[in-house]
Amino acid sequence: MKKSSNIKTLLLTLLVMALWGSLFPFVKIGYNTFGINSESIPDIIMFAGMRFMVCGAVLCVISTARKETLASPKMKNISIIMLAGLFSIILHYTFTYIGLSLTDSSKTALLKQLGQLLYVCFAFLFVRSEKFSILKIAGAVTGFLGIIAINLGSGGVVFSTGDILIILASVCTVISGIITQITVKENSPFWSTGISQLFGGIVLLLAAVIMGADMLNFNVKSTLAFLYICTASTVAYTLYGYILRTSSLSKLFIIKFTEPLFACIFGAILLGENILKWQYLAAFVLISAGIIIGNKEKGVRSDNEANQQ
Repeated sequence: MKKSSNIKTLLLTLLVMALWGSLFPFVKIGYNTFGINSESIPDIIMFAGMRFMVCGAVLCVISTARKETLASPKMKNISIIMLAGLFSIILHYTFTYIGLSLTDSSKTALLKQLGQLLYVCFAFLFVRSEKFSILKIAGAVTGFLGIIAINLGSGGVVFSTGDILIILASVCTVISGIITQITVKENSPFWSTGISQLFGGIVLLLAAVIMGADMLNFNVKSTLAFLYICTASTVAYTLYGYILRTSSLSKLFIIKFTEPLFACIFGAILLGENILKWQYLAAFVLISAGIIIGNKEKGVRSDNEANQQ
């Protein structure tokens, strides 16, 4: 029964990674169909705000219809969920959407793996259940070499503004993941995801309006792209909330390195991006190896403990 449950969790997590991976090129498609100027930060933030306001509103409606519950005290839990929204939506997607306008979607997906790499290897600094190990440090070094590899060109190692923004977004992913893991254990994943996205979307939308952003120009193509982005985002985040109830972040972050693989595949299919660069392959291998090495000792220790019992 447990093996069947683990396979189900693995398949659901892979589905989430595929959906998230597809969103990198689809956001770029959204820029094109809406006629968004990639140099206009207010317009980019408007696009992000509309996406998450719609997603959050839909999930809140579903939560109400399903009579999902919020743990008591409700206001305290809502405040924590909104804090998660600050990192997972407002900061994370401001950095991501602006960074994505400045670099390839496949490269963006690879750079975003730095967050889970940092968590796997350095979680012992802020999570009591995680232990320090040489293998985790080795994993961090290996993964960081992957970040260096992806930015290695004829002129040496160069980190562009877009790269730095994506790395900042990656750090926000870790912080929001820790907060979300706490909130979903006590609250409905629908409410946790819905409130954080609605709050984040409204804040981004208001910021965009204040900065003078233009309203989105909806037509057939842009509407279809927007519907896919909202649907994939809503399904992925809700499933991820359920998965977090029974799985540790370390284990999930091992599987999460498949996200850039899906992003590269979709980027090549939908945008014709050149993913056959040695830097991309080297980065994918090194980052993946770093995450696996960082978790290896934990897995061995758990097996030994199981045998002793």
